Amino acid sequence: MLLLALAVTQGLGLLLLTDERNRAVRAALGLEAAGRAANVVLLLDDAPTDLRASILRAADSPLVRFTVGPEPEAPHNSSDADVVLRQIRQILGEPEREVRADVHALAVDPFPLPEGMPDAMRPMHEAMMARRTDPIELTLSIRLADGEWLNVRTMFHRPGLQLSSQAVLPLLLMVLAVVLVAWWSARRVIGPMRVLAIGADRLGRGLDTDPLPITGPLEVRETTRAFNQMKDRLTRFVNERTHMLAALSHDLRSPLTAMRLRIEMLEETDDSIRLKTLVEEMQAMVEATLEFARGVAKAEPTATVDLTSLLGDLVNDVGGGRASLAPIEPLLANIRPHALNRALRNLIDNAVRYGGVANVTLTQEPGMAIISIADKGPGLPDDQLETVFEPFVRFESSRSRDTGGVGLGLAIARTIIQAHGGSVVLRNLPEGGLEAVVHLPLGDA
Repeated sequence: MLLLALAVTQGLGLLLLTDERNRAVRAALGLEAAGRAANVVLLLDDAPTDLRASILRAADSPLVRFTVGPEPEAPHNSSDADVVLRQIRQILGEPEREVRADVHALAVDPFPLPEGMPDAMRPMHEAMMARRTDPIELTLSIRLADGEWLNVRTMFHRPGLQLSSQAVLPLLLMVLAVVLVAWWSARRVIGPMRVLAIGADRLGRGLDTDPLPITGPLEVRETTRAFNQMKDRLTRFVNERTHMLAALSHDLRSPLTAMRLRIEMLEETDDSIRLKTLVEEMQAMVEATLEFARGVAKAEPTATVDLTSLLGDLVNDVGGGRASLAPIEPLLANIRPHALNRALRNLIDNAVRYGGVANVTLTQEPGMAIISIADKGPGLPDDQLETVFEPFVRFESSRSRDTGGVGLGLAIARTIIQAHGGSVVLRNLPEGGLEAVVHLPLGDA
């Protein structure tokens, strides 16, 4: 923006400067002719009539022609000729003398050089006029003392662009200065902002980060300081809630164990069997909740892992012959291996358990790995595709009741994948079945 503003202002300045120079050159050419014409009038008024022809021949030049006649050749006064008229009247010292000056463009291309111009003057004339082809004609008519008119005609070009190294050099120096200042200013702002963006990305992926350095302009320093405070508060909040959940789940294990022991000591009746089943379900929920809390709270370091190899091992371990992986070249990603292994294991296990098979594919987009896990089950109602990711929500409303879990598998999988900066969604396939699609950033692998 600085360079654009500089280019516009300097461009307008150069145009104005060039126009002023053009006007100055045109005025100089016109004033030279006006001065000569006024001096010739003084000579003609004082000289005998028989000397007029000699005076006119002496006044003629390749650029200016003088004639005397009964009628003025200049039809009227042009607005551009005010300076010329003032110059003539000043030299003559007679403000009341009738003088006409007409300036008009000639529709001649190329410009015809005046007849009789010496060859030595042609290069100088062309260089001065910058080889332009838009000629201007100045016609002067001045009434002589005896009533006749002195008519003067001269032709010249509109001056071309009067640019020189002296005019361009300051512009280049100014552009260089603005570039240096803009580069330094942008670097001073962009550097801390880039660090802030990286820190925000790492925070979103659950990676531990040190407080960001507070550098840069005042606004950037305030933003960085606010980000550091936000990170500390979020980290403290998540840790407190996770530890509280883990503590509650842990404390519930003791009374549940005591209840199971007492139930075992009771006589086996329908009520005792139902009570025992309920306690076992509660125990399973507590264990799953405790495992979930531990998984969230655990800070596993990242490592560069081959996703193709990781998925191949999972297919062999979980699938039991009912899972397959489409062949693909090795694909490296910077991940938490154990956490991601657990998330993908839950997805593949769900596909095998509820859909009979798990067809796994791995593709790559710029900076992103796409993992697809498709089954051939009955699918899910569209309004439950997001609901099933909530904790303790099970597939039983639309799939088999033999789940073997408490409804935390998908919640754990989404939490882990989102902690990697990725996402996971479910969608029904047109040909039947359900597909889980995982978008996983490759990181710095």
